Amino acid sequence: MTETNSSSDTNINVGAPETEVSDTSGVDILTLGCRLNSYESEVMRGHAQKAGLEEAIIVNTCAVTNEAVRQARQTIRRAKKDRPDTPVIVTGCAAQVDPDMFAQMPEVTRVIGNAEKMKEETFKPTTLLDDDAPKALVNDIMSVTETAGHMVDGLEGRARAFVQVQTGCDHRCTFCIIPYGRGNSRSVPAGEVVDQVKQLVAKGHHEVVITGVDLTSWGADLPNTPNLGNLVARILKLAPDLNQLRLSSIDAIEIDEQLFDLIVTEKRIAPHLHLSFQAGDNMILKRMKRRHSREDAINLCQRLRAARPEMSFGADLIAGFPTETEEMFANTMACVDECGLDYLHVFPYSARPGTPAAKIPQLNGDIIKDRAARLRQKGKERLQLRLDHHVGTSQDALVEMGGRARLPDFAPIRIEGEAPKPGSVVRIELHSHDGKDLIGRLL
Repeated sequence: MTETNSSSDTNINVGAPETEVSDTSGVDILTLGCRLNSYESEVMRGHAQKAGLEEAIIVNTCAVTNEAVRQARQTIRRAKKDRPDTPVIVTGCAAQVDPDMFAQMPEVTRVIGNAEKMKEETFKPTTLLDDDAPKALVNDIMSVTETAGHMVDGLEGRARAFVQVQTGCDHRCTFCIIPYGRGNSRSVPAGEVVDQVKQLVAKGHHEVVITGVDLTSWGADLPNTPNLGNLVARILKLAPDLNQLRLSSIDAIEIDEQLFDLIVTEKRIAPHLHLSFQAGDNMILKRMKRRHSREDAINLCQRLRAARPEMSFGADLIAGFPTETEEMFANTMACVDECGLDYLHVFPYSARPGTPAAKIPQLNGDIIKDRAARLRQKGKERLQLRLDHHVGTSQDALVEMGGRARLPDFAPIRIEGEAPKPGSVVRIELHSHDGKDLIGRLL
């Protein structure tokens, strides 16, 4: 799953998402959760503009954890308090999973589902703001069988652009609620993906990120069942002016050989992968109903880094899964070092109603918090090693907002002095770091 990400350019996945605000023509879009949500917010922005939906607040929610749902409700209340006369429209995974809960909130004008939010006709004011319309416009997400390639002109204020190539998930990990918010896996045809990448490159984007809920399942529902490696090869061939292609969170067990070969040989693919590992103990992985073993994870990272030494890895890890013993947790901690993970996204286990893991005897909350804190500390130590590696070098970096930048391996940089234009590529002398960011000056 790719819950990831994130509310900004700087994260791929987060367990407790922050809020990102996109304000265009009077429409505020508050985005929580993953990169796919961020992309879909841009699609909604275009639909809202075209429909003349001038005064509205759209909250695009996340359901990955109970904390994410709590933050969604808090965001809605705060938005309505700040602008009491403005309609509030709620969508996203949390709204899809539990539309009645959001419909019962007095602050909410309308709830729309994940399929409905991508349709232009949904955003007609007569549909969203009609007092006589049903408060919840949410259909069965499992009945959706296709996903269109929604075109966006560009992502304003973003250093990199995102292209949705897939959504939904056919797997049923025991902890995960996301398939019930996104439905079964559906792929965008390769031609539509390539067209959008070329359009974004023409708009001046240096980097394009291809994203999805279960990215490596792309193609399984398309004619001749092409794999993700085939799609990546087509993008690189047919969009020769694309400087850098980045893959968002992927399931390690599904990396096909063509994709592996491209990652280690094609320099236009960013040398960074965010991997959906979740745990480093085989019994816990089995109880999560994951399809890879601890050995699979270690072997993949070692093979990739041996073939391309500059590779960096991020990973999702869950702390305190039901039945996890201290020994099992120690295996996950050790796996961080054995895989050479650089960027950790740590999720304290959160029992989501309706998932099989919620029925398993749960660990004490204090144990979960303690293990999450220890994993995060391990993540800090691993990040420092990655940052140490870059100190004393001069490298090209992609400028983000707020005087920040990223190296191709996703190492974060704080730029001293006047901030260059977001989206530009600059040469930076990296002289130190503070444990979180590299610090450098323009050359």
